[in-house]
Amino acid sequence: MFGLNAAKKAAAVAAATAAAATTALLAAPTAAAAPQPIVGGTTTTTSAYPFVMQITDASQNQFCGGTLVSPTKVVTAAHCMVGETTSSVRVVGGRTYLNGTNGTVSRVSKIWMHPSYTDVSNGDDVAVLTLSTSMPYTPAKYVSSSQTSVYAAGTTARILGWGDTSENGSASNQLRTATVPTVSDSSCASSYGSGFVRSDMVCAGKTSGGVDTCQGDSGGPLLIGGVLAGITSWGEGCAQAGYPGIYTRLTTFSSLVTTQVNS
Repeated sequence: MFGLNAAKKAAAVAAATAAAATTALLAAPTAAAAPQPIVGGTTTTTSAYPFVMQITDASQNQFCGGTLVSPTKVVTAAHCMVGETTSSVRVVGGRTYLNGTNGTVSRVSKIWMHPSYTDVSNGDDVAVLTLSTSMPYTPAKYVSSSQTSVYAAGTTARILGWGDTSENGSASNQLRTATVPTVSDSSCASSYGSGFVRSDMVCAGKTSGGVDTCQGDSGGPLLIGGVLAGITSWGEGCAQAGYPGIYTRLTTFSSLVTTQVNS
């Protein structure tokens, strides 16, 4: 891995295990720091994006995002679940503000992580959570395995989350969103070398930087045409010029996700 390669899980609970801690960005917030929002973009609400979920610890401290794809199933990143158990995780829906008390809080009855996942730079960064409580929010549709053309370079994609405003950004309490263009595989490979696994990953971001997902956004959605097409995974720092964000290429894992959704 490069020196600053970062899984985009918030440091608030990443320190729970050594394995999780090794994936945290060197400049990530300390364990006491509140999760912070996407770099660039604007504030939004869970009313506008009802399928966006907070993934929290048992005390409802948010550390990752997720996407509701059925009333009891949430798609997130495998690296978000490293070191976690069903008793240590909660999923919160319908809560725009991190310090809110509204919405629906559910325990998790099952955590499925891709069985081949080892590290974000090796791919397979996908997980599905089964909720104990059904969420009363409209789920997102997600891509099928045949919809590979959605990632055509230059396509506008939407990102959402509660992650950092910069590598050392100030905290924000509200869900944020931004749009970024998808990046060609060849361009992404030029930036990341062998760390970019074409079959498993897709890049999105501006060449000049400035807009990106960051720590705390992991597991959240990359939407293309309003459909879940990627999962926030990792990147070199946050919003750096020449280093777009890397997202799990969901078409590759769509059939596996469907198996979990139907289980």
